[in-house]
Amino acid sequence: MKKIFYFTLTISSLLLFLSCSEDYLEEKPTENISTADLELLNNDAGAKSFVTAIYSKFLDFNMSSFSWIGMTSIASDDADKGSSPGDTGTDKDLMDALTYNSSSLSIKEVYQGNYQGINRCNQALYYIPQLNNADIALRDRLIGEAKFLRAFMYFNLVRLYGGVPLVDHIPNPSSETDKAMQLTRRTKEDVYAFIEQDLLAAIDVLPEKGAYSDDEIGRASRGAALTLLAKVALYQEKWSEVLSYTDQITGYSLTPSYAEIFKVSGENNQESIFEIQGKTTNPAKGIQGYSATQGARGAGGWGWGFNTPSESLLNAYESGDERMNATIIFAGTTLYDGRVVPTTVENPRYNFKAYSSANTDAWETDINIRYLRFSEVLLMRAEAKNELGQDPSTELNAVRNRAGLINSTASGQAALRAAIWKERRIEFAMEHDRWFDIVRTGQAETALAAHGKTFIVGKHELFPLPQQFINESVGYSIQNPNY
Repeated sequence: MKKIFYFTLTISSLLLFLSCSEDYLEEKPTENISTADLELLNNDAGAKSFVTAIYSKFLDFNMSSFSWIGMTSIASDDADKGSSPGDTGTDKDLMDALTYNSSSLSIKEVYQGNYQGINRCNQALYYIPQLNNADIALRDRLIGEAKFLRAFMYFNLVRLYGGVPLVDHIPNPSSETDKAMQLTRRTKEDVYAFIEQDLLAAIDVLPEKGAYSDDEIGRASRGAALTLLAKVALYQEKWSEVLSYTDQITGYSLTPSYAEIFKVSGENNQESIFEIQGKTTNPAKGIQGYSATQGARGAGGWGWGFNTPSESLLNAYESGDERMNATIIFAGTTLYDGRVVPTTVENPRYNFKAYSSANTDAWETDINIRYLRFSEVLLMRAEAKNELGQDPSTELNAVRNRAGLINSTASGQAALRAAIWKERRIEFAMEHDRWFDIVRTGQAETALAAHGKTFIVGKHELFPLPQQFINESVGYSIQNPNY
């Protein structure tokens, strides 16, 4: 069978799992590790290595970096392409103008990266139960982590592309059934149901965040699985479920200083529910290009200058909102670590949340990406309460007050809805949620028109599936509408 491009597997090397190397071996899908190699992995360290390999995928350029930034941030009204006018960033100019197509590199890379990660999850879920010399409780926990991470990746895919293939095990290359599994789009509803199934299973076995030892900080916890499950319910407007799941999330609180969250010193603090760990000992590297592609460009700069905060975002801040200077780096200012941002850089604004003072100029920086924070739990609860006719003021104002703002003066369900949506924009600006929020809430056409972009209703709610996938899936899947 012809190898499917986005499912290239990497199982057969023992070194892969012991070192968590990022090298991919170009070979056909297989479920076979030799008996001798599997025996060497048949212990606690070997079991952990399967799941650590999943986490390490999030450090890859095609998973968490330039293409992801283009699709989730540059395409939105929170950011512009940035950089030099003539530097397209391959296709980031197309992302900015909403003129991308199914052959655009970003479309392919993000799709491919997430399915490569899903493959690692499926490897872990296949092999870990066979490691009978590893501790039973540890194996259960690791299976929960793998299911959480698989759900996380499918949540990325369904929000970007809509219905996608559900690959729930390592494909057998000689199986026509497995070929169909890899190439057949499932409905959006099917994908959400699969995500929910994985998260519910993860919740049953994952420990709370505080139960992890210091050398395992950042691994998926029960609170992370509950938060993601609540967010999945939010996207489906299952308001009662949002409240039910968030009711069960304990052990977190708002960081008193918003700016502290996005410094290296603020990583994995009391507000953190799930972060991509940019600095690890195995592998000893950071997220490829995440900071470098967004760093200030030009004389005195330290990066490529892409994904610059927009004037639309700048104008959305209320006077006195402490989040502005903890989201936007302004040319001509001095940063918290003493670094001077000269006026000679090419753009007036850059992304504070991608800045790593410890290793800013390196390609692989040690900054973490914050994906789930306790403020999101509060704002999900506020939105769900408001939609159910309940008072969202406690949660909404807790987020505002932390930012140095007075209580919201919004009154009535419609006004409160708008206030909550705006609060989400400001609270999570440049954190890869804005595009999804304006699409799911129906704000996209108006919000992007105000930013000078044309959002085509009936088309731009979803990105196109990669053309290579469409070419390979003739008879199994069709493209998203109007591409």
